[in-house]
Amino acid sequence: MESQALKTSAGTLEMNKQWTQILSMFVVAASLSCPRATPAQQERALPASGKSNAVLASVYSDADQMPAAERNPRYRICRDDVLLLSFPLTPELNQRVVVQPDGFISLQSAGNIRVEGLTVPGVVEAVKKAYASTLHDPIVDVDLTDFQKPFFTVLGQVGKPGQYDLRYDTTVTQAIAVAGGFAATAKTQVFLYRAVSSNWAEVRELKIKDILNGRNISEDVHLRPGDMIFVPEKAITKFRQYVPYGIGISPPLPFAQ
Repeated sequence: MESQALKTSAGTLEMNKQWTQILSMFVVAASLSCPRATPAQQERALPASGKSNAVLASVYSDADQMPAAERNPRYRICRDDVLLLSFPLTPELNQRVVVQPDGFISLQSAGNIRVEGLTVPGVVEAVKKAYASTLHDPIVDVDLTDFQKPFFTVLGQVGKPGQYDLRYDTTVTQAIAVAGGFAATAKTQVFLYRAVSSNWAEVRELKIKDILNGRNISEDVHLRPGDMIFVPEKAITKFRQYVPYGIGISPPLPFAQ
């Protein structure tokens, strides 16, 4: 009896250790990209601490109310992005600007404005507003000349775990194939981690075997920038739908919701 209890305890500790390692890897992946919380997400953001039932219930409730994801979201400006601002009627104001670490850009004769998190049309409006006192109804064109490339991460029991560019519409099964396919030690039960606020990630269990056999095809989720797929060696039967993955780290969502 004592031996069995020790085995159970050891199994629990091993599972907790495994989840901790997964979350740590997700934090690293998130820290490599720029913050992308939209205003709606910022309102939903919850602290990583405070594991009371009230906090968790609030997370689940907010998640249920989230709008459906758009298949073709707009890119949002990141730190270190390079923008080319063109003024067709006043070419002397044409300029190339780099988004600073604090999210601001410095405009010629118009001071500093914050553009991090805006879409390109949003930047156009912000620049127009900045020059409204010196130009009458200015015409502004904004081009992205260098920007953060969207990516996804595949970890665990696959042929080539790592981070990959998200260059086209990619599903979970396609992402696993890009990462070298399942290893011999892999289970076809995988987990998809997706940031839903500045401190919380949604965890989804996907049964790839069913999808490959033609069942539940709709569960072959289309990836978003920053998503992480984990392929376990052993089946994990218990998991929490939402988990904290860091403090002060914004979700890797370089595209608008």
